[in-house]
Amino acid sequence: MSSNTPIKLTNPARDANIKIDDVTHFLLELDALKRVNRRSYVTGTTRLENSAEHSWHLAMACWSIAELFELDVNHEKLLKMALVHDLGEIDAGDTFLYADTRRDAHFEEREGIARLQRERGNGIADLSEIWEEQETGNSKEADLLRVVDRLLPFLLNLNTEGKTWIELGVTRSQVAGAHGFIKDSFPPIHDWLSQNIEYATQQGWLVDK
Repeated sequence: MSSNTPIKLTNPARDANIKIDDVTHFLLELDALKRVNRRSYVTGTTRLENSAEHSWHLAMACWSIAELFELDVNHEKLLKMALVHDLGEIDAGDTFLYADTRRDAHFEEREGIARLQRERGNGIADLSEIWEEQETGNSKEADLLRVVDRLLPFLLNLNTEGKTWIELGVTRSQVAGAHGFIKDSFPPIHDWLSQNIEYATQQGWLVDK
């Protein structure tokens, strides 16, 4: 049976100064991530995935993989990094993995994170710090996040018969190159990716060059 014990505010003096209008303002700022479309299609549909959906999928996938492989990672840190991973895209938009502008995308995203950090109603004091670690850090959590962040769009492409790859003329060498680092970071996932790059090429979903 569930308890009806109310939430107890631990610092009434401080809490009295927090305006719920500010809280909801920040929540709506975060909601804007739902309006940022990515390039991958949601399986079983004809629509593109948005960045908020990707962030949720990334967090769940990281959590599951970390548990399944019994990885020595800080789960709270991992999940926080997954949730903030794409927040910079609210201002910067999504940059396709194989776009020429990909290497510069983090500059505008970093500015977007700094803006969110300053927004009224933001209760996450270390938002920028967490984002920066997932972006440039070398922790075990950041490494796993990068692996899974590559895995998920590949998985969606594979299960939509290469729809995005075909539309944008993505090549086998582009995909292999973008996922090459996973060979050292997570060999079982890299082996699976390599096998399915071959399969996708045979199916004509990836340009064979």
